[in-house]
Amino acid sequence: MSQGSPSAGAIGPLEAHALIEAGARLIDVREPQEWEAGRAPQAQHIPLGELQHRVAEVPFDETVVFVCHGGGRSGRATQAFGDLGYRAINLAGGMVAWQDAGLPVVSDSGPGTVI
Repeated sequence: MSQGSPSAGAIGPLEAHALIEAGARLIDVREPQEWEAGRAPQAQHIPLGELQHRVAEVPFDETVVFVCHGGGRSGRATQAFGDLGYRAINLAGGMVAWQDAGLPVVSDSGPGTVI
């Protein structure tokens, strides 16, 4: 996927959803208890504290959208990966904005909620 550029900034949930549907990777950097309560169904979970040790799991050749609860932690991840040359984008407003936009939130037991 060739959309985006290093440190591409931030986008809203509907634009993020469209990018993900077109093939971008969604990386959720929240803590495990946040992830378990509710997440985007397409997300891959790599907590921010583990991200530097799990860089190999983030595809360099794809656009990557980072998400957290409200956008702060994912903003740091976006900046760090953008500095490494990744096509990294922050989901502005995080999972709160995703849920508020009416996009799906799931958990291991069915529908989820953002905490």
